[in-house]
Amino acid sequence: MMNRLLHILVAGLCAATISLHSYAQPSANTFWRDSLETLNKAIRQNPRSVDLRLRKAAVNIELNQWEYAVEEYGRVLQLEPGNLSALYFRAYANSHLRHYDLARADYEAIVARVPRHFEAMLGLALVKRKQGRHTDALDGLNTLVELFPDSALAYASRASMETEMKRFEPALFDWDEALRLRPGNVEFLVSKADVLLSMGRKKEARRVLQQAIDGGTPPSALKEWLDRCK
Repeated sequence: MMNRLLHILVAGLCAATISLHSYAQPSANTFWRDSLETLNKAIRQNPRSVDLRLRKAAVNIELNQWEYAVEEYGRVLQLEPGNLSALYFRAYANSHLRHYDLARADYEAIVARVPRHFEAMLGLALVKRKQGRHTDALDGLNTLVELFPDSALAYASRASMETEMKRFEPALFDWDEALRLRPGNVEFLVSKADVLLSMGRKKEARRVLQQAIDGGTPPSALKEWLDRCK
């Protein structure tokens, strides 16, 4: 179940990728490889263009070329030190490479400059979580909720952390808050049901799962949790 809970945090970072890095739109690998070739030619003609290098790094990410993306963002930062997009996405790529210390350093650099940078704060908490620094990660998520009390993702991220730490009562509260802000979200409903099952509250978990079914989720997709309700 932890992989499912972690998915919520990853989904949040992916959403940040879309909102902050608008250079690329989803398509087939062939399209991205053709784009990469075109951008490489353009960069050879204009090697000091930050915009072209950011575009190339975005395509590297689309192709899961994490090492190349890290290198390209490094070149951007040589040309334009402190570029927030380059810092954020280099951290994002380094996190995929499990270079957590490097990712953490870039996220911290962003937060030092923009203390209310939601995506960087969330990324920093996730990196600390992956490093096993659960208390520090939870502290960061507490701050995130305080600063962004209307964010369902902030509550869901903290609930996921609390669930991993087996702090089920606070996790249940946070899943309820996330659902208040984003009613009917299937990931949130299933995660809340999982917490209730961990607490031995099977009937309540079954009712929560029924909400997901009533919202259009096939019972077969919830079989793992429905079976645990018996």
